[in-house]
Amino acid sequence: MTTGRYSLFRAGRVALLAAAALTGASARAAPLLTPPSLMPIPKSVAYTGAAQPIGGMTVLWDGRAPTPLLKRAATRFLQRLAALAGPGGGAAPVALHIRYGVDPDYLTLHEKEHYTLAVTPGGVELRADGPAGVLRGLATLLQLVRRTPEGPVLTDASIDDTPRFLWRGLMIDVARHFLSVETMKRQLDAMELVKLNVLHWHLSDGTGFRVESLRYPKLQQIGGHDQYYTQAQVREIIAYAADRGIRIVPEFDIPGHTLAILQAYPGLAAQQPVPLTPAWLKTCQTDFSKSSSTTSCPKHLNLNNAALDPTSPDVLRFAEGLYAEMGRLFPDRYFHSGGDEVSPDQWTGNPAIAAYMKAHGYADAPAIQAAFTARVEQVLARQGKIMMGWDEVSEAPIPKDVVVEVWRSSKWTGLATAGGHPVVVSAGYYLDLLRPSRTHYAVDPFDLQSDGFSPAEGAAARVKMGAMVDAFTLDPAQSPLTDAQKSLVLGGEAPLWSEVVTDEMEDARLWPRSAAIAERFWSPETVRDVDDMERRLPDVLAELEATGLLATQHDSEMIDRLTPGNVTPLRLLTAATRPVMNYALNRLVTRNGDAMLTGPAAIAAPDSLLAIRFNRLAARYAAGDRGVAADLRALLTPWAANDAAYRAVATTPLLKEALPVSHLLSALARTGLAALQPGGHDAAWRSEAERQIAAAQSAYDSCSRRMSTTGSLPPSGLLIGFLPGVRALVTAAR
Repeated sequence: MTTGRYSLFRAGRVALLAAAALTGASARAAPLLTPPSLMPIPKSVAYTGAAQPIGGMTVLWDGRAPTPLLKRAATRFLQRLAALAGPGGGAAPVALHIRYGVDPDYLTLHEKEHYTLAVTPGGVELRADGPAGVLRGLATLLQLVRRTPEGPVLTDASIDDTPRFLWRGLMIDVARHFLSVETMKRQLDAMELVKLNVLHWHLSDGTGFRVESLRYPKLQQIGGHDQYYTQAQVREIIAYAADRGIRIVPEFDIPGHTLAILQAYPGLAAQQPVPLTPAWLKTCQTDFSKSSSTTSCPKHLNLNNAALDPTSPDVLRFAEGLYAEMGRLFPDRYFHSGGDEVSPDQWTGNPAIAAYMKAHGYADAPAIQAAFTARVEQVLARQGKIMMGWDEVSEAPIPKDVVVEVWRSSKWTGLATAGGHPVVVSAGYYLDLLRPSRTHYAVDPFDLQSDGFSPAEGAAARVKMGAMVDAFTLDPAQSPLTDAQKSLVLGGEAPLWSEVVTDEMEDARLWPRSAAIAERFWSPETVRDVDDMERRLPDVLAELEATGLLATQHDSEMIDRLTPGNVTPLRLLTAATRPVMNYALNRLVTRNGDAMLTGPAAIAAPDSLLAIRFNRLAARYAAGDRGVAADLRALLTPWAANDAAYRAVATTPLLKEALPVSHLLSALARTGLAALQPGGHDAAWRSEAERQIAAAQSAYDSCSRRMSTTGSLPPSGLLIGFLPGVRALVTAAR
């Protein structure tokens, strides 16, 4: 189902969801029936209650001629407006007057993003303190446009807007799975539309180094795996981002996560021989790729463990040389040097390093890492850069100028700011955990109790994780942030690590959840209505897809490859399900292979938008609104009949793994239909319904906690998304 250029189904899962928003207002300045789906919500917004027909817009610059950057922004805006609005319906173009101020701090942490919008029957006025404010205002203006049967309309509104946090980012990992230049550009386009302003680009890690180095060419020759960005491509992407008001902060991870670097330059390693190099394979007396039963190599090699030798002068010279080259390539003041997950035995297990630590008074690995971090910070400072590192770098005293990126739990925001460090918060926003938008949306960067293990969960996880669990466990006695500490919180980032994300999956794994997180970073702290956020989410996704995002297209292509003869059963299945959470999919892929990244679990979305709609309707029904029964039946009926059709197309092992969830999904749908019927809900029926619900719930329970698995994971990696709604209907059945 489509409405003009809006694609309103996401592999079958967005059908019907955006239709109401696109047809909810009549043309000719009719009353506004529902507010537009703005995301992020502005700091201040008021609607007059009317919407006016538009036939495009004419951009007029008041007071100051546009810069080349703003000319390109205006052209981009008009192209997007045409894609969103469709045919003008005979209405006249609306005049858009733009006035902006000069901002020497554009593309820095302190750029001027404030803007005001006045949309009236006489036209539109956009006033911005600087170029960034113009970009933010144009993004909001696009979201005030809707389609109606009579043509596009523009919602009259008065908006005064500025961001809550200065740093609003995505972290995209291209080390594990490489992303094309075109894929990177699509994400930057989407980021502009939801006012994200930092791309943290994770360019090196254990298994990959993804940027051309002229000084150390072996890095890309060996670690690039024939997939890396040339320096010309990097400059192209940086310029593309700058046009959209987005800074790019590169990350080259040291001293851990350095296998790709050490394969190229093994003399820098803390442990010899370096894994997967010819010397290491010879030591193992086998070809590692053949996994011979006679091999002396470790069966479960952790490719993230290999670390640099922090005591070697050559390592610091290498870091200085690499960072100097990359610092010239990336103009932003901030430079991320990683610093996370250094395995202590990489250093303590080397007699020479252990002796060095003892001789210099370093009690443990964090202590010597702090000294190494301080030297790297001095290197970057001499090069005119501000160092960033993951929160491990703050476990021992380091220079206060180092920006700490908090990831292991929210408590580190308190600990790092108490030490005087600026902080960027990622804890609670990890997109690769495959949690839904509502979970991320509930996390506030200032809340020190919002993400991490409770003490009881930490105690339970300690059996498997050991002492490392302490870093992920919250401290209920921790004092809230003071105003001084809050001033050190620059903002937040949503990371997407790509162990189980391919180029084809990237759009759907980032969006629309990143839009919900963008609202948390931009909008006032009081904007907390999760249900309203979920109401707006399909419309925002529709906007992003109309203007270039390929989430639906890529999902459809994956489905077409899997079931070319009949795509409907798999579309229905993946529209009603969602992938397992909390790294459970990583474990399944490790166990079953990368083929899962082409299967149903790679297509199903963490936000099953169709299931969200069903669950919302079911909650209304359970609360007494029987008027939604017909809509519920319309959703349940195809799901109830889908199992037989899916069995007919499930002819490959990958598809057969989803047969149990297909069967249970249809059974639950039939139970939901029965719950909508009057009578017949005897003890036997209720017992069977509860059995089905318990079976579906057990799959959720198996992946309910981060890095902790209970019970058996569903082999397909799928959870039934409309389970809460069916549970509500069964409870309400009389």
